[in-house]
This record gives sequence, C-alpha cells and structure tokens, in this order.
Amino acid sequence: MTIKDIQELLEAKGVKPSITRLKILDYLQRHRSHPSVDEIYRNLVQEIPTLSKTTVYNSLELFVENHLAQVLHVGDNENRYDADVSSHGHFKCLSCGKIYDFGIDFENIKVEGLEGFRVYDKSVYCQGICPHCKVNEKEVTNGKYGKRRNAYRQN
Repeated sequence: MTIKDIQELLEAKGVKPSITRLKILDYLQRHRSHPSVDEIYRNLVQEIPTLSKTTVYNSLELFVENHLAQVLHVGDNENRYDADVSSHGHFKCLSCGKIYDFGIDFENIKVEGLEGFRVYDKSVYCQGICPHCKVNEKEVTNGKYGKRRNAYRQN
C-alpha cells in the first residue's frame, strides 16, 4: 500500500490521518512479523524524532478499535500487532520467537459450554517449535509446562 492508500483507509474508518499514524500503519502493513510497540518505536523514532512509545501504543489501540489492526497477546504480558484483520490463527515458536499466521475456519469449530453466551471475538493461539527450529535444534522440556530451552544437536 502507498501512503496515499493508507491515508484513504484511515479516512474511510473515520481516523484522522496524522503523519505519525500514517507512518505507524505503513510500518505495520510492511512488516508482517507481528511487531511490538517497542519494535515499531525503535524503527520509527529516527524518522520521527518527536515520536513516543505512548503515541505508538495509542495509535495502535486506535487501529484495533477501528478494525485496522488486531492485537495478539502472546504470553509474558507481551502484545504484538497484526495489520491482517482477517480471521486466522497464530503460532509462536518457543525457540526463535517468530509468530506465524495460519488459516482456520472459525465458523466450523465445535465449541461446547458456551450455550447462551454472546461471543465477540474468536482467536486461536498455539505455541511450539517451528519446522526450521525443529530441524536445527532439539527441544528440551523440564516438566509438562516447565521452562523450555533448546540444545543444539552435537554432530
């Protein structure tokens, strides 16, 4: 997307397209790595010297409220942001920390025990070891949910 496209997208959602918001949404659109507030701030502060982490956080929250982004809660009180607002799941590799998107059919997931509830948000979040790390490392787990660490194979 061009900056003009992003400006039009913000305006269509009723969000004032300030230069800061344009740059933050542009960054989020171009970096599909599910960045954190800190990552976005570190990468934009050189370009926008007046930028603060609070401004990044507030802009991202505004994007989430207006369905321009979604927030991912990926453990350890860490929030990441995704410009892809379509229905999909997320997988976090416990070795490299990368977050992957995967397709999921939310409409056909059988859920029991929520009869009578009104569901506003559906999300699927998985953790494990990605194929790249699985090939290059072996996972060592202390207990069922204990700390995980990786040990490189000795060849």
